[in-house]
Amino acid sequence: MDIINELEWRGAINQVTDEEGLRKLTSEDKIALYCGTDPTGDSLHIGHLIPFMILKRFQLAGHHPVIIIGGGTGAIGDPSGRKSERQLQTMEQVHHNEEALTAQMKKLFGTENFTIVNNYDWLSKISLLDFLRDYGKLFNINTMLNKEVVASRLDAGISFTEFTYQILQSIDFLHLYRHNDVQLQIGGSDQWGNITAGIDLIHKVEGPDTKVYGLTIPLMLKADGTKFGKTAGGAIWLDPKKTSPYEFYQFWINQDDRDVVKYLKYFTFLSKEEIDNLAEKVKKEPWKREAQRRLAQEVTKFVHGQEAVEEAERISKALFSGDVADLSVAEIEQGFKNMPSVNVENKKENIVIWLTENGIEPSRRQARQDVSSGAIRINGEKVDDVDAEIDPSAHFDGKFVIVRKGKKHYYLARVK
Repeated sequence: MDIINELEWRGAINQVTDEEGLRKLTSEDKIALYCGTDPTGDSLHIGHLIPFMILKRFQLAGHHPVIIIGGGTGAIGDPSGRKSERQLQTMEQVHHNEEALTAQMKKLFGTENFTIVNNYDWLSKISLLDFLRDYGKLFNINTMLNKEVVASRLDAGISFTEFTYQILQSIDFLHLYRHNDVQLQIGGSDQWGNITAGIDLIHKVEGPDTKVYGLTIPLMLKADGTKFGKTAGGAIWLDPKKTSPYEFYQFWINQDDRDVVKYLKYFTFLSKEEIDNLAEKVKKEPWKREAQRRLAQEVTKFVHGQEAVEEAERISKALFSGDVADLSVAEIEQGFKNMPSVNVENKKENIVIWLTENGIEPSRRQARQDVSSGAIRINGEKVDDVDAEIDPSAHFDGKFVIVRKGKKHYYLARVK
């Protein structure tokens, strides 16, 4: 399956400027292609993964991906998909974010057959007069106003700064065409106006027959019509300090049956045969959630590595079974991050008093009842003696006591 056919099968193409020409080019030659991201934060989230998965597929097919970290455009702010002006960041913050995003990209793409650049390196060298004479003259205001990215903001208002963003992104495409032989730009559906502006600029400067192309990816919606990647708890980050690998794994394993096959096609490198087989299992044995498990394994491995997959599955298994005694301190931090927690003193105490005073049980009577009925487990061990004593320093390097009440309710006691 050639790369364009594969992208079509995976549902990853929204618009292409010249599909026949791009198909011919990619089947006859290995090309360089690019996608950009502005350093508006110090981590990518899973929404950013959408275009970068396409770049990765091209890389695996032998093509050469180029990624722009927008140190220049990031100082301006992309109006795409926004109803209001971005808050300008300090250059110090932009540089910090550049470094963090560069490290994440290298983790996803490796260091071979891959180039990462920063558009600050060339945009910062263009003087105001050169910008107006060499580039501003080539952009028609009427055409720019008709681009969706600008038209959608006219009622609310758009600053001249953000209005010029499409010119800066067009300069990026021209620069990469000239210096990195880039012939294809990829982006989300909201980038169509910026991408076509870049192609128009190249055709004006380099000639109308210059072989450059644009491709956008569909807006990804969940089966319920809401935007993919947004959760009640906020964004799902690629930075393990912001979203732990366990939380990351859990996000994918909890996907709806109606969405999981689409996500397997989009976010994994499994073959058509493997995905078709998993799709059949969703239909016939949905309760086994085998497709979700495979999705979680594949995406977590891609972003965080195989060790993170094994760690996430170990935490999941321990929480389900209640056998938490062998979890490491780091695994407890991940697995119990969003569970009820209390701070406790590092002193031995009767279990009934300890459970009540720390708010895990509402009363001593209820605590005695739950303990004597075998409903309480401390650090994975059932405790049914109301005279038993809790020693907070006994497990997990004296940092935690894990309480399980019944089959589903966990509490994390953090030892002060």
